[in-house]
Amino acid sequence: MWHPHVTVATVVEKQGRFLVVKEECLDETVYNQPAGHLDPNESLIDAAIRETREETAWEVKINYLIGVQHYHSTANQITYIRFSFNASPLKFHSEQALDTGIICAEWKTLAELEALELQLRSPMVLGDIKQYLQGKRYPLELLNTVDR
Repeated sequence: MWHPHVTVATVVEKQGRFLVVKEECLDETVYNQPAGHLDPNESLIDAAIRETREETAWEVKINYLIGVQHYHSTANQITYIRFSFNASPLKFHSEQALDTGIICAEWKTLAELEALELQLRSPMVLGDIKQYLQGKRYPLELLNTVDR
């Protein structure tokens, strides 16, 4: 049965630089925002906080929703529904090991990321940052969890 993969990503800016991860994906080294899949019984916001911490060792505060993207990857034939958030860095946990597949977390300028465009995991990486820089900010109240 077909289903889209629900993922989250964070755009974290500090002094004009963006937090990205350098990771191994499909036998390539690529750059991505801290991002990952929604786990069962987890809110989108909790998933974004968890994925950012697991992949970068940064504890963050989610500020707002940047956007929701529908993306079909021709590399793996998976369709993604991605919720992208802006987050503020709170604390770096230097003792924390990073997720499997993550080489390191780095802070890059927009110009540095544009120069790496062919090494970005997907077009959503620059798309999220550009939406953030254009002032796309939607309140977190748009996201509701319905409990039974």
